[in-house]
Amino acid sequence: MLNSKSIATEFLKSALCLDNPMMNTGDILAWLEARKKAVHHHVVPIRFSEMEQWALDPGVGGLHHQSGKFFSIHGVGIKTNWGNVARWSQPIINQAEIGILGIITKKFDGILHFLMQAKIEPGNINSVQLSPTLQATKSNYTKVHQGKSPSYFEYFAEDRPRVRVLLDQLQSEQGARFLKKRNRNIIIEVEEEIEVLEEFCWLTLGQLKHLLQNDNVVNMDTRTVISGIPLGNYMEDPVAINAALAIVKAKGGDFGHGLLKSATDVQNGLNTVEDVISWITRLKSKYELDIKAMPLSALDQWQLDDHSISHEKKKYFSVMPFHVEIGNREVQSWTQPLIKSAQEGIIAFIIKKINGVYHFLVQAKLEAGNFDIIELAPSVQCLTGNYREGLNEYEPEFLNFILQAGQNSARVRYSTMQSEEGGRFYMEQNRNMIVEAPADFAENLPENFIWMTLGQLKLFIKFNNYLNIQARSLISAVRFL
Repeated sequence: MLNSKSIATEFLKSALCLDNPMMNTGDILAWLEARKKAVHHHVVPIRFSEMEQWALDPGVGGLHHQSGKFFSIHGVGIKTNWGNVARWSQPIINQAEIGILGIITKKFDGILHFLMQAKIEPGNINSVQLSPTLQATKSNYTKVHQGKSPSYFEYFAEDRPRVRVLLDQLQSEQGARFLKKRNRNIIIEVEEEIEVLEEFCWLTLGQLKHLLQNDNVVNMDTRTVISGIPLGNYMEDPVAINAALAIVKAKGGDFGHGLLKSATDVQNGLNTVEDVISWITRLKSKYELDIKAMPLSALDQWQLDDHSISHEKKKYFSVMPFHVEIGNREVQSWTQPLIKSAQEGIIAFIIKKINGVYHFLVQAKLEAGNFDIIELAPSVQCLTGNYREGLNEYEPEFLNFILQAGQNSARVRYSTMQSEEGGRFYMEQNRNMIVEAPADFAENLPENFIWMTLGQLKLFIKFNNYLNIQARSLISAVRFL
């Protein structure tokens, strides 16, 4: 049986591998385009009154599926002593069931490969993106829709065949949009031969990280799963880590070497793990988050008609109904609501070398649907464009630094557009950035910020409900080659 050290070593080997005889990295984008052309898909906005099996009750019922499953849209009122806005109301997605985001892995020539799906979701930019092997809500895999079971579900079922569990975590979704929503993020390893269906392919972790340098190719669910992958701890396995660092130094240069050093270092941070836990505990004890259910019709500054539920100033997001046709899904035609963002946003980590180790500037952030008041977020997280002049209720810390750095290519270490999950969000993307700060960037921080190494961040991902999905998504894009 693999121990945690050997599991991390296997993941690290895969993260440093771009060679794959089954699917060349340069061919993946063409393969995705071919899958898009091969599958009929059509998504159009409709009226709420045209939705099938959905009912809109602006009063108590909200917007819900007649089965009582899948998800619903309700109103909530929020009261808090955090930040500049003490009270507000908004629609929120209520999806109490825990879904599965699962990836099957298998070794080929001693390297772990990940079975990835070219999946079409109704809200996807580019229509098709790389998703986990299994991406399913409980309503999907229990067949509430009376369709087929999702492909490969049997490998993740309770009576599954013999597999090795390499990673198994409960992780949150967007706290500003979902009410205390979590998914099971799981990676398993198999030894047996598996039939590879036409919309699936085997890729290394290194290939996935390489593809994350492209806009809107790797979907959000894949990003959250691979963000939790352990890469080892220098104190536990210095031989393997030193060997990996030498490879990265030779092939990836100083920056990749510095990131891998940070990813495998949990001992030499500016703050200890105990310091970070105490900081989080202090903030959770100090700040309050009171959420009460409200009718959609009673939400302040929100308006409802047969086309949408939207903010009266066209800010934040709207809830809109759609008719969906996707030819290779368990059910090939249905209607559902999707969340449409008002504008794109910015999600960014500021990094800085402190005592020779890259540190990430981490924000404690309160959002309406958080499971436990605050979660750890990127340095800057401005969704739906509310950082723009005239649209912001507040001035986010460090925003100007990120906006100005966007014009300095030497500081910007990573910059792509990445989508939110296409099963609930319609064509939503945000600018994802990693920006290196100069040596004179202040190390003293506001109360709700702290410096952490990448290794410390990955340690906290291991435990439920610490890092928010925006932070995890951005961490998944960190590559070493």
